[in-house]
Amino acid sequence: MITAGIGLRPGTSEADILDCLRQTLRAARLEPNAIKRLATLASRLDEPGLAAVAQAHDLSLVAIPDEALAGFEAACATRSTRISGLYGVGSVAEAAALAAAGPGATLIQPRIATARVTCALARSVA
Repeated sequence: MITAGIGLRPGTSEADILDCLRQTLRAARLEPNAIKRLATLASRLDEPGLAAVAQAHDLSLVAIPDEALAGFEAACATRSTRISGLYGVGSVAEAAALAAAGPGATLIQPRIATARVTCALARSVA
């Protein structure tokens, strides 16, 4: 199972999220139906644009507690100084994807960043 981790600014539109998600899937050479769930910060779970993407594409939406992201710092392939200062992890998208994908998950696509969204992909072991 493949999980897309999403980092986003408050108020980000469904279209912006979909654009970043599509770019990330293309970079990983995956079809849109390859992902089964989206993961993001618990504090962003109620973002209307993210909820709309999940509903429109029949994807599960997983909330990762903000404080849980720091445990995935070593597994992140990219680093944002700003995000590291806020959440203790280099990439919200990468850490959220890995956390939601479960123990032993592998980052298969490091984050792709657009103006308001970041997206990364992780594959579950089972």
